[in-house]
Amino acid sequence: MTHFSYSGGLLCAESVPLPRVAEAIGTPCYVYSRAALTAAYEGYVRAFEGTGTLVCYASKANSNLAILDLFARLGSGFDIVSGGELARVLAAGGDPARVVFSGVGKSEAEMRFALEQDILCFNVESASELERLNRVAASVGKIAPVSFRVNPDVDAGTHPYISTGLKENKFGVAHGDALALYRRARVLPGVRIVGIDCHIGSQITELSPYVDALDRILDLVGCLAVEGIELAHIDLGGGIGIRYRDETPLALPDYARAILGRLAGRRERLILEPGRSLVGGGGLLLTRVEYLKHGEAKHFAVVDAAMNDLMRPALYDAYHEVLPVAERGSGPRARYDVVGPVCESGDFLARDRELAVTEGELLAIMSAGAYGMSMSSNYNSRPRAAEVMVDGAQWQLVRSRESIAELYAREQRLP
Repeated sequence: MTHFSYSGGLLCAESVPLPRVAEAIGTPCYVYSRAALTAAYEGYVRAFEGTGTLVCYASKANSNLAILDLFARLGSGFDIVSGGELARVLAAGGDPARVVFSGVGKSEAEMRFALEQDILCFNVESASELERLNRVAASVGKIAPVSFRVNPDVDAGTHPYISTGLKENKFGVAHGDALALYRRARVLPGVRIVGIDCHIGSQITELSPYVDALDRILDLVGCLAVEGIELAHIDLGGGIGIRYRDETPLALPDYARAILGRLAGRRERLILEPGRSLVGGGGLLLTRVEYLKHGEAKHFAVVDAAMNDLMRPALYDAYHEVLPVAERGSGPRARYDVVGPVCESGDFLARDRELAVTEGELLAIMSAGAYGMSMSSNYNSRPRAAEVMVDGAQWQLVRSRESIAELYAREQRLP
């Protein structure tokens, strides 16, 4: 979070004091640092420099057009999981020839759209999807480039909701079924085999799960080669963790050395699909304290942001650091649950935090650039937050706050 720091007693995004943003557009509001996002992407470029590795930003982490546009300008490819994300990538200037399409439930319409755009690859996740893609490609006169997302059955040791590489997860095809599926794909006229893919989960802070997964994938690549099935790329997915509390994230040079060491001398191109590690630390959620509520068992700081704005704490019991925007000295402190106005007991942003706060004060929910705005909703008929991009001493609105009227603009009363 080096691009968010105190200056003159106020928390700043780069050189912009956060109260300036709150005064201009209100709260809650997501604030992103262009420098932080750029530095995160360039970290991957440096770590894998000279290897031809394609970094495909996992758009689901945060699909704001300004963020997609920034990564497209930096040369990123994109990992998508829906036709809507593909449309966003294209609207932001992304190159479809650098897009990989993941996801377990691709519709025929989404397949047609992606085929029309000539994307780089479909990451196929089931036998049924392979057959459907073959039919759809034939119907539009295209040949679909495919890889199989192979489930290596590796435990990434993360929250079960964000672990995707175990055999009981819905994602990918079983390692033991993969060879038969590649054989089937080889004879289908509407598909062309180009690679192999795996993704074992998110918020991973150790090297061993990646190494174990890659070793299992390389064993399978060897079996494919014996059968004459050559691959153009190996896609290792994403999932590198960030610091929310006291985690020690993987150092990208160490990660690169471990992966590239196992790929030395191979002809296949490496593809990576980072999401959280590119945007998570590059954003925060700015919110204002509405009420302080003191009780016998609990003290609550009721803020104007809620679980509909940042779902991760309610969904995963995820930890986000909470910082006062106005730096405090040695004032009186108490332990608070930071909660929102939504009518759910699970509506909290932080629990049991020692804070010195007053009503009307601004707070920053840190490391909220990933899976914050992209998972937000209109629950309780709450408009979604505004989004701001900071660039040095300047900032601009990159998504305006929804109005209440917009929430029901597509609805109709009964006659």
